Amino acid sequence: MKKTLVSTVLLSSLLMSCTGENNAVESQTVENATSKIDKAETKVVANSSEVEQAKALLLAKWQGPYQGVPAFDQVSLIGLIPAIEEGMKINLAEVEAIASSTEAPTFENTIVAMERTGDDLGRVFSYWGIWSSNQSSPEFREIQAEMAPKLSAFFSKINQNEKLFARVQSVYKSDEIKGLTLEQQRLVHLTYNGFARNGATLAGDAKKRYADINQKLAGLHTKFGNNVLADEESYVLYLTKDQLGGLSESIVTAAASAAEDREHKGEYAITNTRSSMDPFLTYSTERKLRQHVWNSYYNRGNNGDEFDNNALIAEILQLRHERVQLLGYKNYASWRLEDRMAKSPENAIKLMEGVWPAAIARVDEEVADMLVIGKAQDGIEKIEPWDYRFYAEKVRKDKYNLDSNEVKEYLQLNKLREAMFYVAGRLFNFEFSEIKDGSVPVFNADVRVWEVTDKTSNEHIGLWYLDPFARKGKRSGAWATTYRSYTTFDGKKNVLSSNNSNFSKGVDGQPTLISWSDAETYFHEFGHALHFLSSKVTYPTLNGGVRDYTEFQSQLLEHWLSTDDVINNYLVHYKTGKPMPADLIAKIKQAATFNQGFKTTEYLASALVDMKFHTVDPTGIDTQKFEHDTLAALNMPDQIVMRHRSTQFGHVFSGEGYSSSYYGYMWAEVLTADAAEAFAQSSGGFYDKDVAAKLVEHLFSVRNAVDPADAYRAFRGRNADVKALMRDRGFPVTSSD
Repeated sequence: MKKTLVSTVLLSSLLMSCTGENNAVESQTVENATSKIDKAETKVVANSSEVEQAKALLLAKWQGPYQGVPAFDQVSLIGLIPAIEEGMKINLAEVEAIASSTEAPTFENTIVAMERTGDDLGRVFSYWGIWSSNQSSPEFREIQAEMAPKLSAFFSKINQNEKLFARVQSVYKSDEIKGLTLEQQRLVHLTYNGFARNGATLAGDAKKRYADINQKLAGLHTKFGNNVLADEESYVLYLTKDQLGGLSESIVTAAASAAEDREHKGEYAITNTRSSMDPFLTYSTERKLRQHVWNSYYNRGNNGDEFDNNALIAEILQLRHERVQLLGYKNYASWRLEDRMAKSPENAIKLMEGVWPAAIARVDEEVADMLVIGKAQDGIEKIEPWDYRFYAEKVRKDKYNLDSNEVKEYLQLNKLREAMFYVAGRLFNFEFSEIKDGSVPVFNADVRVWEVTDKTSNEHIGLWYLDPFARKGKRSGAWATTYRSYTTFDGKKNVLSSNNSNFSKGVDGQPTLISWSDAETYFHEFGHALHFLSSKVTYPTLNGGVRDYTEFQSQLLEHWLSTDDVINNYLVHYKTGKPMPADLIAKIKQAATFNQGFKTTEYLASALVDMKFHTVDPTGIDTQKFEHDTLAALNMPDQIVMRHRSTQFGHVFSGEGYSSSYYGYMWAEVLTADAAEAFAQSSGGFYDKDVAAKLVEHLFSVRNAVDPADAYRAFRGRNADVKALMRDRGFPVTSSD
């Protein structure tokens, strides 16, 4: 796992992972888990020999089957700080050896040599990622806060190593590059660009200030994310039995379990996470309680207390703006998008503002439909934000006779996983076989592992870890990651991939039932895993991605959830085992574009505010006023708020992974909708062998070894058509779109 050249974005993702698009309720940590990672919540006082042993385990090369696997059952937090410090020391020595070489710079002794560095630190960061995202604790958060500025300083030493950059620049400008393969040329370009865009070209005071800013930002990003987590853990609504009106059996069961986990047995807990909030706002008949839950959720990080994020946002924006000015850019977004598919904030804004009018027009239609029912049934005169989901569900039933709770009874988590394996087999020729002999350690008893092989040759492809359930200390959302990526430059390395979710575990052996939206997210994240597992690149750096492209592959996989093969074979009733009835299937498909005004508007509002934040001079900015004024200028409907309000916008402010890049989901959705039409219009439909082969060859296996625009044209024969997105969402398509 290469960590030699680390941009500010990658540093942020290491220190505080970006929030997933779908959030879910917390549940109790499994008490009988054997992993030491799972037991790291208690502060440990250890002697020096124990610390040395713990450090050695974190740094050690992975042992065991499948080319070695992480020792999740052996590592502990007591060795984390010394292991990181040792990993940094080793990495700096590796880099200095390359920088100080007396040989003339070449692709092999400079670029490829850099690809071989950072493995020790990379292994430590695999464990760090688990403690950060899956098993967070107060003790880890202290370590995280302490190490954030130190890690930033470390990465700056590499990015600003003048001798190293001189060698990279020499290769970049040499005649040798003409004789390299296209893949190797892209590696040189990405390596050079990574230095040049992160302060390597600066000198003197400017270079020092750049590093100082990165160090400061690392701490601020960490604090922002931890503040949101604190509000998610602190604001819990406990209900009595007479306050459960409208809630389904599965919601009540999950709420009872969440309350018992928090020592409130006999009550029902609505926690401050999206997948607890969302169903409550959809079904609860208690309007005042809906308002209470809505306020708690959408005011995370904005309560005027020690966890308030407003001042942090202002400081983060100011520092980002100053940093890119040192590089000569007019604003942060211009710097960020220069090497993305969009190329400029103007292009991204043009796409979003092109869709915005249709989205808010649809909201007006949705609100009008809801108000008719609201007036007739409850005598209300206005749809408030905490009413939107509730009355939208009533409209769904009225227009399509479709009950989301009825649909949920056919969406069993395990059956959906089998469906994903089926799709992977048909499109990618992958076979998934669960490893049950304990040969692969896990960090929690809920985690399961599968070996992935080629169905035809039985060749080992990699492993797939699944951590599906919520627990205390696990960050909200759904995400995918890798512990090891595919490469061949130093012998073939196979993939260790992971999917992580926050579903509420079924009680007493009952299956876990999820919503249609959550099922789409399940497929979405599995799409990321298939992208990892399909890799055929030679060098580690080429396993990276371009932010407004990397969501494309995962968004595309969502389309297979509604294919007939999946519905007919895997969506079966959790009690009777009978397949979903044809009339219910028809209703789901008829309602496919229902509520797109809400979904599109809440997303675009967040993406546009993110972009506007990063295209202005933020000096003296009042974040709440800026958010309000930006949305008012867009004629934001009163009944909807941003999907992620600024003070809880972890994508943008707990790191830099999506900063001025949240638009990327929609940019990728243009590709997604267009690629889905390629399947839909083919003779074999969504399982067409020829289209699937082109998909894997041009859009999955190449990762970042090919420019994304070129890769998409190789698949489709042309650029993506934005009209496909409008059709997919049921919006009117005009000649100007």
